[in-house]
Amino acid sequence: MSFLLYLLVGAIAGLLAGLLGIGGGLIIVPVLIITFQAMGFQPHVLTHLAVGSSLATITVTATASSWEHHRRGGVRWKIFLFLAAGIAVGSFLGAKTATLLQGPALQMLIGAFAVAVGVKMLGLPGRRPETTPPVRSTALHKLPGGPPALAAAGGVIGWVAAMFGIGGGLLTVPYLTWRRLPARQAVGTSAACGIPIGLVGTLTFIRTGWQVGGLPDWSTGFVYWPAVLGIVLTSMICARLGAKLAHKLPGQTLRRIFAVLLFVVGIKFLLSGFGLM
Repeated sequence: MSFLLYLLVGAIAGLLAGLLGIGGGLIIVPVLIITFQAMGFQPHVLTHLAVGSSLATITVTATASSWEHHRRGGVRWKIFLFLAAGIAVGSFLGAKTATLLQGPALQMLIGAFAVAVGVKMLGLPGRRPETTPPVRSTALHKLPGGPPALAAAGGVIGWVAAMFGIGGGLLTVPYLTWRRLPARQAVGTSAACGIPIGLVGTLTFIRTGWQVGGLPDWSTGFVYWPAVLGIVLTSMICARLGAKLAHKLPGQTLRRIFAVLLFVVGIKFLLSGFGLM
């Protein structure tokens, strides 16, 4: 029965990711936390299991997604390499940071992050109009900031993404578009960045959780494989369906509904952290 639930989680995550253009981790982590609580997992491991398992699914889905973007010329691999250098370090540090936190503290941070993303998705404050044309040259020195800035940004992106169990698209896409990369290439390159985030983050969560007591069967460190398998099986299929539906459904209305959902989930985790729920 629980495996069917993971299939459903993957389907919802993939569908919303395709509809709204967001990473599935933002959906997967809160739902897994709530699911693991309902299943009676130990409180001191369930939040870390949710984040580690989400990162494992991102490794698979980001690989598939980046390949599709690569086929369409949407990945700037030179830019990716410099971002990935920073991401690898940042993801390791982010995963280590998460595992050093107690479950309630990590839930509160996830809740605060969900609320912040909800504000962003509602468009508050308003976005500034684009004042400069995108950079279309493949020369790295013509990208504002160059390789050092890319590596530094990758470090920050990797740290945040691995700590919260997300693919980093919420940070990578705005950063690359701010750096005047064309939107299609920003999305494709961001998808590729999910590979080092997921891989390094997963391995770190496995290593740091290896000797921890109270883990459920079928887990390796802080990665719970039944959840990973179920989510991966359905998320990639439903992400394609969501992308098709995105052209037919009112996107702004869907984003607002999802933003409200993020507020509700975020506030729940914040209140739980203070012992009020």
